Amino acid sequence: MPQPPLRAAIIPVTPLQQNCTLLWCTETMKGAFVDPGGDLPRLKAAAAQHGVTIEKILLTHGHIDHCGEAKLLADDLGVAIEGPHEEDRFWIARLDEDGRKYGIHGVPFEPDRWLDEGDQVTVGTLALDVYHTPGHTPGHVIFHHPPSALALVGDVLFAGSIGRTDFPLGNHQTLLRTVVEKLWPLGDDTAFIPGHGPTSNFAHERRHNPFVSDAAIAR
Repeated sequence: MPQPPLRAAIIPVTPLQQNCTLLWCTETMKGAFVDPGGDLPRLKAAAAQHGVTIEKILLTHGHIDHCGEAKLLADDLGVAIEGPHEEDRFWIARLDEDGRKYGIHGVPFEPDRWLDEGDQVTVGTLALDVYHTPGHTPGHVIFHHPPSALALVGDVLFAGSIGRTDFPLGNHQTLLRTVVEKLWPLGDDTAFIPGHGPTSNFAHERRHNPFVSDAAIAR
């Protein structure tokens, strides 16, 4: 059997059990960490275990559990940080303050590249499409690899639920619109890795998710 072009391993990090994803290109064994919020020794051990050389860090949004220690890891590995959208500058600026609140180490930073709708990010020879997906935070983005029918959706969508919108700058109606207008068009066969909890696919969520199923949205 030929190797798939993309492989991914999920490493839950921080007391909030946030899904950091180790994503890599099987052709080059170059990889990226998506949302490395903390527990950096575990993340580096996972990369070593899979034989992956990390070339960048990708971020879906600016919440502490997703990017609190991204700057420390980037400096340690000598790699760039790409993402999220610049509208999450508010959250990244307060990582130190939020870290004290949640008992998680947080270091504010300026990413090497802010991302926007229509951008692409590369990992080895892979190219992932970027979508701006506000609602949970104003600058949230997701990453989609069409050949693998895989999306990394951060805290937009979960198996059986959706992201919280009661934090500052969250908006419930915007989040619902984001799911319907940005995620569903990627295709029912798309599997997704959420920011917390188990993986799922869009077809299942369109049938069963109590917040954004086709039946729930039609009400």
